[in-house]
Amino acid sequence: MTDTPSPVARNGGLALAVICVAQLMVVLDATVMNVALTSIKTDLGFSASGLTWVITAYSLAFGGLLLFGGRTGDLFGRRRMFMIGVGLFAAASLVGGLAQSEAWLIIARAAQGAGGAIAAPTALALIATTFHGEARTKAFGVYAAMAASGGALGLLLGGILTDVASWRWALFINVPIGLFVVLLAPRVLDESQGSGSKLDLPGAITATAGMSSLVYGLSNAGTSSWGDTVTIGALAAAVVFLVTFVLIERRHAAPLMPLRIFGDRNRTGAYLIMLFLAGALFTTFFFTSQYQQVVHGWSPFKTGLGFLPMPITIMFMSIVVCRRYIPKIGVRPFLLAGPVLAGLAMLVLSSLGVNSGYPHFVGGLLLLGLGMGCVFVPLTVTAVAGVAPHETGLASALLNTGQQVGGAIGLAVFGTIASHADTDRAGQLVRDGVSPTSDQFMSDVFVHGQSAAFAGAIAASGLALVASLLLIRAKRPSASHPAGPAAVPVTADI
Repeated sequence: MTDTPSPVARNGGLALAVICVAQLMVVLDATVMNVALTSIKTDLGFSASGLTWVITAYSLAFGGLLLFGGRTGDLFGRRRMFMIGVGLFAAASLVGGLAQSEAWLIIARAAQGAGGAIAAPTALALIATTFHGEARTKAFGVYAAMAASGGALGLLLGGILTDVASWRWALFINVPIGLFVVLLAPRVLDESQGSGSKLDLPGAITATAGMSSLVYGLSNAGTSSWGDTVTIGALAAAVVFLVTFVLIERRHAAPLMPLRIFGDRNRTGAYLIMLFLAGALFTTFFFTSQYQQVVHGWSPFKTGLGFLPMPITIMFMSIVVCRRYIPKIGVRPFLLAGPVLAGLAMLVLSSLGVNSGYPHFVGGLLLLGLGMGCVFVPLTVTAVAGVAPHETGLASALLNTGQQVGGAIGLAVFGTIASHADTDRAGQLVRDGVSPTSDQFMSDVFVHGQSAAFAGAIAASGLALVASLLLIRAKRPSASHPAGPAAVPVTADI
């Protein structure tokens, strides 16, 4: 007797669209507000220090709650928590778009981050358990392309909406998208069976407090200094909370994060590669979007448009190249090539000068697009390879955590490097008689700091390459490799 096709089997394309649209919405919001910051400052009267919290509040909540959000899907049902996360994200976007004060917008951005922390890991877990065999490889490719290119697309969308309408529409746009996802999800996605375990509340509290303190401390270091009392206190608190979390997890009967998940060297390598490359990627978005506006006077729309070749390259690599060749050669060649290409991209971008043209700029972006396009699908596949179905949410949450925390670390470290370089260059120009109020002064100082930041990002790409060389041992799949629900297109020597 033939089984009746499930809704997912009949609507695989629509199911993938629902999941990927939600993921794209969440990823876009990490950068969509960057090019709108000047308009927000003018409209709501933000202070210079308060303006940074438009970005920081989102990453703080997102990074701090990812482990908790991923685990809720495993415990209470992935489709249910996916819909709750998307619904919270859309509602917070509506509230933020109506903001009339600093505090109003910052709180709404934090709520968006909380919704994203639930939606993002459950989205990846839904792909891992919904699609099988070749369909899963294709789904991972599309998902990874959305995740990888979302940051650059966010700059483009933010620029268009800010120029054509208002910065508020960078938030309002999430409302109809969220409604679309929430309405269609029950029709095309099956609900997973919750594990029935109790939530590890002590672990959830200490993990969330630890990650939040870490992201806050690193973000504060970027806006003040590493020696600032608040920075030191936040990082010290993060150490205490995270050490306590590990001790709890070692003893808890049903831990929030079973430490055995790091027993697979390939999976641990994937997390580290994501951590290091995310620092380089977030640094690129932060500095190059300002470079075109500060040095060349581009509008927000033109700035976003200038990034378009990068997401196109990432999508091509993820959907076409990786999908075709991972089943033939495995993930390791991609995870070696990606960091090398990213390092070359940082080298090209570090040489940008005041008079550099667009071909120089876009050459660096294309190299970075090739590098990131090489790694996002393999990292996604490797992170969930061999994981029990009830722990896919946790495995994917850790990959997202690596991306978010890596980005925060990158911006904090490389932002501090740029700040010191800016100060040194400004002093030199003043001694040379250049007016501090001139356009030449501002452009020269910015480019000098940006070059120093990208020099640090080269080192981050090098660390990603080291992690790949030492930890990744996945090889080309054999014909005997199973194609069941938990199968992925790699095997590993562990």
